[in-house]
Amino acid sequence: MDLKERRYDIDWLRVLAMAVVFLFHCARFFDYGEWHVKNNRLDFGMTVFVGVVSQWLMPLFFVLSGISAYYALRHRNNGQYIGERSKRLVVPLTFGIFLLIPPQVYIERITHSQFAGSFLEFFPEYFDGFYGFGGNFAWMGLHLWYLEFLFIFSVITLPFFRYLRKQTVQDLLSRLAVFLENPGTIFLLAIPIGVMELLVDMQPGGIGKRDFGGWSLVVYLVFFALGYVIAMDERFKRAMVRGKFAAMMAGLVTTTIGYILLRSGYSSFAPLFSLLRSLISWCWLVAILGFGSTFLNFNNNFLKHANNAVLPFYVLHQTVIVIIGYLIMGWNGGVLAKYFALSTVSLVMIVGLYVIIRQMSVFRFLFGMKA
Repeated sequence: MDLKERRYDIDWLRVLAMAVVFLFHCARFFDYGEWHVKNNRLDFGMTVFVGVVSQWLMPLFFVLSGISAYYALRHRNNGQYIGERSKRLVVPLTFGIFLLIPPQVYIERITHSQFAGSFLEFFPEYFDGFYGFGGNFAWMGLHLWYLEFLFIFSVITLPFFRYLRKQTVQDLLSRLAVFLENPGTIFLLAIPIGVMELLVDMQPGGIGKRDFGGWSLVVYLVFFALGYVIAMDERFKRAMVRGKFAAMMAGLVTTTIGYILLRSGYSSFAPLFSLLRSLISWCWLVAILGFGSTFLNFNNNFLKHANNAVLPFYVLHQTVIVIIGYLIMGWNGGVLAKYFALSTVSLVMIVGLYVIIRQMSVFRFLFGMKA
């Protein structure tokens, strides 16, 4: 985006979403679910926090990425677009897989009694088999899976996004945008999410797995495409701004209903719950985007620096959290005290590493930063 058309609200939401991802992964150290390393005492409150946030967090990232793709394609040809995505996504993904992710896998193996020995002894075994299939090599980069699949989505959707720029298609989208300006109609965009969720539930293996942030990858593809579409017409944004309060209330109500259903033993793969969680996610996304457009469309020095730091922060954060978590897992102390210690020490370390990274051109390249 050039400065005249830049959506600073999207930059702010990206920065704030990264902050939530950081807090989310700190909470994973304490929740009831499986993770790379766990505290000696787990917590119900952290489990609820993780469950609620997962309904909209990664969908938000893919919607924001779709919006960014729209503005990127306005000023780049196909080769430039793929080249820029390769530098920003594939390079830090590859660097992370080979150098930053092995400590996470090592800590997972020793805390799960699957390996005994030093990290140097483990490192050659990191390349033995594929993670998730009985081996150790993290082909998806663990938390870096987002970079991997965002690049794949960027490539496979490119012909479709170019097709959407045809005048006849834009006329249809313009009529859709006019319709969705009517009160309440913006929530109809939850339908394609719900349809894909139902299709996913019919395939419990493969594409039906929700191993990536709580959703199937093909559902993320829908969020990515929706982000691109809603960036194409200003009326989509106006509809979200107008419906932000209703969306927030609907998000609170539907989230509460979903929580009650799960606590009563309702299956998260049942058709009704699939439709409900699609609505939950879209309600929160409308609220977040609507409030963001209203209050966050401004620039300042903090945003400039924070926006540059988002990608290296994302690449670094989980490895640091896992290492610090491993060091404190046996400490006696309350969950909140250890959560504060984990998040504070991890944040200081990540910021310190970023200060080093941003000053060296080779590290800027490896972490996907601009020269």
